[in-house]
Amino acid sequence: MAGSEAAWQAANAGVPVVLHEMRPKVETFAHQTGDLGEMVCSNSFRSDDHEQNAVGLLHWEMLQAGGLIMQTAYAHRLPAGGALAVDREAFAKAVTQTLHAHPNIRISHEEVTELPEHGQWIFATGPLTSPTLGTAIQAVTGADRLAFFDAIAPIVHADSIDMSKAWRQSRYDKGETEAEQKAYINCPMDKAQYEAFIDALLAADKTEFHEGETATYFDGCLPIEVMAERGRETLRHGPMKPVGLTNPHQPDTKAHAVVQLRRDNALGTLYNIVGFQTKMKYGAQATVFKMIPGLENARFARLGGIHRNTFLNSPTLLDAQMRLRARPNIRFAGQVTGVEGYVESAAMGLIAGRMAAADLQGRTLPEVPQDSAHGALIHHITGGAEARTFQPMNVNFGLFRPVDGLKGGRRGRKDRYKAYTDRAKQAWQGWLAQQDLDARAAE
Repeated sequence: MAGSEAAWQAANAGVPVVLHEMRPKVETFAHQTGDLGEMVCSNSFRSDDHEQNAVGLLHWEMLQAGGLIMQTAYAHRLPAGGALAVDREAFAKAVTQTLHAHPNIRISHEEVTELPEHGQWIFATGPLTSPTLGTAIQAVTGADRLAFFDAIAPIVHADSIDMSKAWRQSRYDKGETEAEQKAYINCPMDKAQYEAFIDALLAADKTEFHEGETATYFDGCLPIEVMAERGRETLRHGPMKPVGLTNPHQPDTKAHAVVQLRRDNALGTLYNIVGFQTKMKYGAQATVFKMIPGLENARFARLGGIHRNTFLNSPTLLDAQMRLRARPNIRFAGQVTGVEGYVESAAMGLIAGRMAAADLQGRTLPEVPQDSAHGALIHHITGGAEARTFQPMNVNFGLFRPVDGLKGGRRGRKDRYKAYTDRAKQAWQGWLAQQDLDARAAE
């Protein structure tokens, strides 16, 4: 995501770009293709509400900046209530084709294994940085490479779901169209079924880690069995919460828990199990997940899995221009910088691409406004966060500076969030306009 967006932004600024993508020549655990922008965990870019949600605000800012990832996402959007979900295969192919067609971009499939001393470089290697390159980064930074673990949710063939038990409905019927209001498939559980499911989940065979390896997870992508270990009710108040849903097969019976599946492709033939990232072994997954009412005969297009996720201690290693302090010709972007999520990763690529292009053209990019969503993220990873406890972070309004007149006032959350987004949009549009002026002046 980040590398594709960085290449697009720099190329559109008039800079020749070589985009290095080692796949499919060198594969990773999680990727299935050699396409650029392949989505490996979820097919969702999360909330598209740009007035009340920080990630929706990022969507808006990226569109205003001509972002490739967001433009392509909207072109391949699937019904998903208030979320921006896409057909992941069509999305990745479109990103790939668009970048191949750009006259300023050349794509290489050779693996990069070291940090070059010359030239302008952006490393957007994401959570699956290759071991060789990871060692090179460690050697240059002099810091231990940090890692946590990411888990992937399984995908089910839609025609194997028993719709006499399951039903289609978005939580609280959210969405403007009927398709959006019915974007999810729901599988209900009564108390006995839920308790049996939790027992099986806790007892199932799990992936073991190497000796001396400690698993540290990002809270936003916890394996379901890790959540279950935190308490038997955790899942029922998390991804399996039953609120906002009515089972048409039993309208007078309140489900104890509900498993949701979200459409994963445009054809509607594949659905991913929402929030069901897992580190269970494959055989155990099939057994445990078929305990879910409606999935007794499920066929899995892909089972879940777990993989290492690498990131830098950016507050100590990167400057405000996202450059590596020890090697200023190198920028980092994307999830490797310590942001979490597709949108946040692509947003950091957008900024890094523009910064690198400005450097090459002898311009100074105006400082990214801290009151924008992009600026809030950059400030967090390049100095706003506590380095000693630095962990990957999704964009959220907690990263934004308080709005004058709201702190300690009586206005509610909706007013506060709207004030954040109004201020951010004004700051972002001003930043983009200033770049246009600078570029024309340089000509």
